[in-house]
Amino acid sequence: MNPLSPYLNVDPRYLVQDTDEFILSTGANKTRGRFELAFFTMGGCCMAGAAFGTINSLRLGLKETQNMSWSKPRNVQILNMVTRQGALWANTLGFLALLYSAFGVIIEKTRGAEDDLNTVAAGTMTGMLYKCTGGLRGVARGGLAGLTLTSLYALYNNWEHMKGSLLQQSL
Repeated sequence: MNPLSPYLNVDPRYLVQDTDEFILSTGANKTRGRFELAFFTMGGCCMAGAAFGTINSLRLGLKETQNMSWSKPRNVQILNMVTRQGALWANTLGFLALLYSAFGVIIEKTRGAEDDLNTVAAGTMTGMLYKCTGGLRGVARGGLAGLTLTSLYALYNNWEHMKGSLLQQSL
């Protein structure tokens, strides 16, 4: 007779798993796609923006109010700066992540491929759209900034592959 767990009335041997098992729909990959990662990207950027804005505004608030004594007006002024700047940076980075993710998903679905060209194109288009209120010069600067940042990310992401292919070419 098999030993049963007195709490679950289940044979505990069935609960032990040697390999990772996931419940996946038919035809699904074990890696997350661009759409699933979009939510993580947006949330992470909002949190990073809020943290950066809070720390930066706390530093600026302490610097600007250093001549004041510790009192309620100083505390309120610092608190207002922290709240305002934290929300501003969170909204800005969250919006950039939303644009980047939306462009990335649209480009991936249009091209039917999941590669670094999608990343670079999405970053370039995000920069261009974000700075479109600055005229053609602003669009060019935004696109160049997006192109540069996403190209550096793609290079970092594929560094081991590139290093291996360069090593094979030198032999």
